[in-house]
Amino acid sequence: MDRIFSGFLLSALLLFQDHGIYGAPPQPRGALCRTRPTDLVFIIDSSRSVRPHEFEQVKVFLSQVTESLDVGPNATRVGVINYASTVKNEFSLKTHWTKASLLQAVRKIKPLSTGTMTGLAIQFAINRAFSDSEGARVRSPEINKVAIIVTDGRPQDGVKDVSARARSLGIELFAIGVGRVDKNTLRQMASEPLDEHVDYVESYSVIEKLATKFQEAFCDLSDLCASGDHDCQQICVSTPGSYTCACKEGFTLNSDGKTCSACSGGSATDLVFLIDGSKSVRPENFELVKKFINQIVDSLDVSDKNARVGLVQYSSSVRQEFPLGRYNNKKDIKAAVKRMSYMEKGTMTGLALRHLTEKSFDPSSGARPGVPKVGIVFTDGRSQDYISDAAKKAKDSGFEMFAVGVGNAVEDELREIASEPVPAHYFYTADFSTINKIAKELPTKICVEEDPCECKAIVKFQKNVEDLIKSLTRKLEAVTKRIAALENKII
Repeated sequence: MDRIFSGFLLSALLLFQDHGIYGAPPQPRGALCRTRPTDLVFIIDSSRSVRPHEFEQVKVFLSQVTESLDVGPNATRVGVINYASTVKNEFSLKTHWTKASLLQAVRKIKPLSTGTMTGLAIQFAINRAFSDSEGARVRSPEINKVAIIVTDGRPQDGVKDVSARARSLGIELFAIGVGRVDKNTLRQMASEPLDEHVDYVESYSVIEKLATKFQEAFCDLSDLCASGDHDCQQICVSTPGSYTCACKEGFTLNSDGKTCSACSGGSATDLVFLIDGSKSVRPENFELVKKFINQIVDSLDVSDKNARVGLVQYSSSVRQEFPLGRYNNKKDIKAAVKRMSYMEKGTMTGLALRHLTEKSFDPSSGARPGVPKVGIVFTDGRSQDYISDAAKKAKDSGFEMFAVGVGNAVEDELREIASEPVPAHYFYTADFSTINKIAKELPTKICVEEDPCECKAIVKFQKNVEDLIKSLTRKLEAVTKRIAALENKII
């Protein structure tokens, strides 16, 4: 009887799990895709602004992209152009037919350490690197022509016209900028659409993170989800020649086709962003922070009755950008975020946390009694004042606190700000260009909803099971006593 009941209980629990109480089952990833035949030329800047150890990191990036390719005369051919004030053809498309020899050649490349003649390098690619004599194949729909340009500065010659000529010849141009690169130059070089062909990283230390993007770019269209999630917030679903994004059970796909709404179905939340606007952030990164905020806003069910959003910026002082409830739809909130100007001073995180507890979540600022309060603190450096008391007061007040750090943010301070369990409320990334990944994950932690009916059903089921166990135990005890009595009579 015990074995029968245990089997019944296990089956019931598995049945509940299969039907999504703990979320949708993980999606299969599929086999890794093959790369399309491509003539690929890397055009790498080794001017004097690129330090030797940074140039080594560029070589790591080249090697990681190359590792994912099907290298061979009938598959992908790879060449490398190294440039500074002059251009050096490190090796051409016909030089290496195996991945091993190609990777060995990349390791041997040395920086030139002079000026930055990017236009000259692109012209060299047109005239020589993509020529028949250097191993380029005849242009056809089956063979891609691709150049990946990596640079960290402003070119000393023109790039606009020569890049247009390259694109007109069927060469797809990707432009990667590092550090203080001139971003307008990147846009002049890259193919359309620009958001797919222009990339920027804060430093060479994180350039290798872009390798995944190019592994996907050269992927054959058999299973696109096998090589990455394509910025799908929850589930990537491969389709013939393409992919779509989907959401787990209980979530809704937003209009952007990638993110999922976690706070649907009348979930009331008062959410305030506390954003570091200190001078260390820098203007271009502050624009990325504003995109980070709006990415999270997109995942919320914003309305007067459901999610309300407030925004506070801080540096040496604190400035309320807008209070809770001023805007009751996503469009108005996102427009207000885009209008936010950059303060560009110090980093008084403790002062900002005190503002959050004393003013932002006060009814006079639009906060609602009895509604869950969520604070998201974003910072890129060490606070210039003490945060301990203010962080503790926020959590003791019942606010759910999330801490997001980037770059030089102090992880001990982030943990001190974050609510329990800390690992679920604290995020860190080394570079501003990757904060969008945090913005994908964070909304699922802000408001993971439970179906109260479903919860009651589980509790009821558990109580019924406990009652049944007690009943069976009593019957088993009675049967045991009867058997003992019969045995005594027989003896």
